[in-house]
Amino acid sequence: MLPVRCLFWLNHSTAANVSGPGGKRRQAPCPLLCLTLLLSSEMNGAVAMEATRRRTQPSTNGKTSEQSEQAAQWGRAWEVDWFSLIGVVGLLCFAPFIVFYFVMACDQYECSVSQPLFELYQGETTLLSIWARAPSFTWTAAKIYAIWVAFQVFLYMCVPDFTHKFIPGYVGGVQDGARTPAGLINKYEINGLQCWLITHALWFANAHYFHWFSPTIIFDNWIPLMWCANILGYAVSTFAFIKAYFFPTNSEDCKFTGNIFYNYMMGIEFNPRIGKWFDFKLFFNGRPGIVAWTLINLSYMAKQQELYGQVTNSMILVNVLQAIYVLDFFWNEAWYLKTIDICHDHFGWYLGWGDCVWLPYLYTLQGLYLVYHPVQLSNAHALAVLLLGLVGYYIFRSTNHQKDLFRRTEGACSIWGRKPTYIECSYRSTDGSIHRSKLLTSGFWGVARHFNYTGDLMGSLAYCAACGFGHILPYFYIVYMTILLVHRCVRDEHRCSSKYGKDWKRYTDTVPCRLIPGVF
Repeated sequence: MLPVRCLFWLNHSTAANVSGPGGKRRQAPCPLLCLTLLLSSEMNGAVAMEATRRRTQPSTNGKTSEQSEQAAQWGRAWEVDWFSLIGVVGLLCFAPFIVFYFVMACDQYECSVSQPLFELYQGETTLLSIWARAPSFTWTAAKIYAIWVAFQVFLYMCVPDFTHKFIPGYVGGVQDGARTPAGLINKYEINGLQCWLITHALWFANAHYFHWFSPTIIFDNWIPLMWCANILGYAVSTFAFIKAYFFPTNSEDCKFTGNIFYNYMMGIEFNPRIGKWFDFKLFFNGRPGIVAWTLINLSYMAKQQELYGQVTNSMILVNVLQAIYVLDFFWNEAWYLKTIDICHDHFGWYLGWGDCVWLPYLYTLQGLYLVYHPVQLSNAHALAVLLLGLVGYYIFRSTNHQKDLFRRTEGACSIWGRKPTYIECSYRSTDGSIHRSKLLTSGFWGVARHFNYTGDLMGSLAYCAACGFGHILPYFYIVYMTILLVHRCVRDEHRCSSKYGKDWKRYTDTVPCRLIPGVF
């Protein structure tokens, strides 16, 4: 739902290893969803294999429908089991209250996640009293949020990228996306870094010169803004759902399971668009959530300064490490077009609501916690957190760079001073065309199949460790990311196994570990 933190790289042309953001994790709204989908993917895998057996039975003329078999296996499930349906309906109803619980715990219980439950159990409070104490929707927050989203739409649609013309090494402007299941290649206007720079330049100009609004405006309206974000998340998901039935961008890239709840949550359209350039996936995955991530942290920092007269080193660490991650995403936004979000996920509530609500509210819990608990770390602790975050980022970025280098050169490159090794494979798209890929088995990709996830988890742990060890709430993020990325490993490998068949088995035999060499 990242981001997505959301970025899970999947290249379909020359390097089909799956990795994460600059790969971000916007993509799963909550750990329960990950567990639900993790278990249901096993069930759906069995259903898909049975469906494949039925589809590949010889016809009356003695031929098999190989093309139907291949087409049915690319992307998310075509059929839904009851376990997945129960989880989907539960999340659609209760996921907003999961987010509310964590934010409310900070607002009313000094970030204690157990105290509200204890008081409810003891009868000292009620759900209605907790709800009554929480700030409600306000028109002030609605105006702030509407201006914010409108401004990001304006930057996305009306300001073509010019930063790639003077920033060496940055890839922006009009770029081709990956091939869709129907065989189409969409074009995208890549201007996320430019949007981020313009937005933050205006933020700092306001804070130091114009003073149009307080730098603490986000924190001061945090819960009312949450209701606005929920409205947008459900509105855009509902619009995309209706659009898929009545005026899809490309009907050949739509998937209907026959279950209205699953279709709503996981999406029907592959790349819904309005006009030629407004792409729902790219906009909501990158803006407004990820652009806002660093602004939210800056607002937390300003609030800490306002309340205590200083900014702690832990708050600085959280801001710096997460800013590196966000900038990495926008620097590599063109590469994001090759990620699992763009290449496999359909656009539904899973991405729409997750990017609007889950990402900005739960990925920023560390900064929110530090407003209420201003932790000043020892020099040794701060240095250890910084090193953990930087080493994790190095592994994450180097792993993704190796794959990108391999993809761009089609294997004619050097990785760790040697010619890269790889496994050749092939797959068929729904138009019947056969495409070939190469699965990299050198460098970090020879250490583990998702070693970039390992670096990602190290960075996630660094964010949490910056908050000390006084409360469990800041550590929600590493727990969530572990569940999410393990689920990603299993889900992506189910997809790749279905897509590449025996070639994928050869790959897993060559690189046996997923995340941690010799362990998992």
